[in-house]
Amino acid sequence: MEEILIHTGQHYDSNMSDVFFSELGIPRPNYCLDVGSGSGRHGEQTALMLQGIEKILLEECPDWTLVYGDTNSTLAGALAAAKLNLPLAHIEAGLRSHNRKMPEEINRILTDHASDILFVPSEAGRENLLKEGISEEKILSVGDVMFDAALYFGERAESQSRILNDLALERGGYVLCSIHRAENTDDVARLRAVFSGLNRVAESLPVILPLHPRTKVAIARENFDVDVSRIRFIAPVGYLDMVVLERNARLIATDSGGVQKEAFFYGKPCVTLRDETEWTELVDLGWNLIVSPESSEIVAETILSNLDSVGRQGAPYGAGNAATAIADRLIRN
Repeated sequence: MEEILIHTGQHYDSNMSDVFFSELGIPRPNYCLDVGSGSGRHGEQTALMLQGIEKILLEECPDWTLVYGDTNSTLAGALAAAKLNLPLAHIEAGLRSHNRKMPEEINRILTDHASDILFVPSEAGRENLLKEGISEEKILSVGDVMFDAALYFGERAESQSRILNDLALERGGYVLCSIHRAENTDDVARLRAVFSGLNRVAESLPVILPLHPRTKVAIARENFDVDVSRIRFIAPVGYLDMVVLERNARLIATDSGGVQKEAFFYGKPCVTLRDETEWTELVDLGWNLIVSPESSEIVAETILSNLDSVGRQGAPYGAGNAATAIADRLIRN
């Protein structure tokens, strides 16, 4: 099987793109579209990617077009393949937050309904698709490729990363935070509540926050006057450094879908600063607490009161062999 990799350039910062290819041994892309953020408008960015991907698919005529997750790149790849009548497979299918104000939710729904095979990471994903009338024959429960990665790279990260030493952090002695969702960065009140709350947490425990470019721009744009003097902002980190930070945190606070799962993989309590989550099984198991960041008091008190919370045992994301199951299915077709 030959894999042809298209890098849309949606994530273009070197700390959020190039580093993953080098650290994880991913082959260099066959095609780079260099779309970037453009004007920041979803329609413009998606249209540019759709235009570029369509040209590549016409030239390559692949047996399968494989798209991942819920980004604008995912939707652009799905639309390009579907309109050219090329077989389409979606990895991480079936997720639903049931909040259509989220751009990712629209991307998920449209991609799932355009796909010929839907590789779901959990039983909740399968149930969502069946409720929407998608044929059971198209759905394949394989587990989560992110769990595969966590198992494969976990020990390597501990042996190669030096980030704990570089930041002078004690294992289990800090809160790790990541904030980048538009629902938080584009809402001034929520953004203020999040950062003011984190600053209060930092009075008791170090708060480490890799600063996403979108969040950095939002802080500058709003002429931010909230006291964030105690929060330790760092540049975005590579995958291996992030794994080590997650594995050794006392608690993780985030609005990222992926980080919620990684907190669970490494047995860490997670506070999700959103109104809902796609990963409902983590809430059911007690590892993830959903908190709407309506005030700094709510943010701070929720984090501090859950520093040592522990959920129930469970294996909602398979046995770590999702990638093998996906490859086997594609080869059989």
